[in-house]
Amino acid sequence: MINRRTAKKIKLGNTYIGGDSPILVQSMLNIPAENIDGSVQQAKELAAAGCGVIRFAVPDEKALDLIEPIKNAVDVPLVADIHFDYRLAIGAAERGIDKIRINPGNIGDESRVKAVADICRQKEIPIRIGVNSGSLEKHILAKYKAPTPQAMVESALYHASLLEKFDFNDIVISIKSSDVNTMISAYELAALKCDYPLHLGVTEAGTERMGIIKSAIGIGSLLTRGIGDTIRVSLSDAPVKEVFAGFDILKAIGLKKDCPYLISCPTCGRTKIDLIGLAKQVEERLKDCKKPIKVAVMGCIVNGPGEAKEANIGIAGGDGNGLIFKKGKILRKVPESELLDELMKEIDKL
Repeated sequence: MINRRTAKKIKLGNTYIGGDSPILVQSMLNIPAENIDGSVQQAKELAAAGCGVIRFAVPDEKALDLIEPIKNAVDVPLVADIHFDYRLAIGAAERGIDKIRINPGNIGDESRVKAVADICRQKEIPIRIGVNSGSLEKHILAKYKAPTPQAMVESALYHASLLEKFDFNDIVISIKSSDVNTMISAYELAALKCDYPLHLGVTEAGTERMGIIKSAIGIGSLLTRGIGDTIRVSLSDAPVKEVFAGFDILKAIGLKKDCPYLISCPTCGRTKIDLIGLAKQVEERLKDCKKPIKVAVMGCIVNGPGEAKEANIGIAGGDGNGLIFKKGKILRKVPESELLDELMKEIDKL
């Protein structure tokens, strides 16, 4: 049982962040901002994959034209990613954005910070403060000599204080690093220092294989300790893969239950069927299933009904055939060629 940190509950479009709200999986469009049709299509793909929050870059005023067509295409909260130009934040708020990512310390004097805080408060738009190891203020970097966890947390809370000064508290904080250990330590410290919701991520995590591994370690270890309210698996790959990876992390630690949980053995010399191929086929067939069940694909009788007896349904391989079992009880013997279909029939009955 994971006891989640109690974070401030913040409204985000048609959902919430923090408090007792589900942990949202986020991704970011990687289509050039001027390509509206391409951005809309990618947003639709992310929404179809179950993405809970979609962020996109707003590098200039023209990019604000993305907001309306994307909002019309998907029913997912949208985040405008803005750097330095407070006018873009105000423009995004006026056009109906659901959340703004901006660092108040980088947008100019207090009048500009107040202008952004005022319109976001008026329209109930939260602001995410995003700090990473390469964005620290000179005075903080001089104090700590390096982008330490303490330095990043101090930077994030400094930015938050600029908004708090103007009575704005609907704040989400992210403190990312490409170094997993630094990232973990920074979020642990932030969790102690404030009650704002935390958006987790290992920044610049890399390509798909290593990026998922680093993210699973960083994000997963924090989530198991109750830290984290939204997550993003940053990959140098298609954004939809970030969504799938995020859900897999949540599923692996029991925080996503509206789907099957597949277990399968790594095979050994006892295996007499194509267990690896079979497991991949089962995984593919289950991708749209919403049943909270445990499905086992095991290579032999030794590791079948016994080791996987807690599975709601499973198969265990034999010599050219296999067994269908349910909660450790053998139902019947089936030829290898029919195992997949027979397993799916049993799953349909559950």
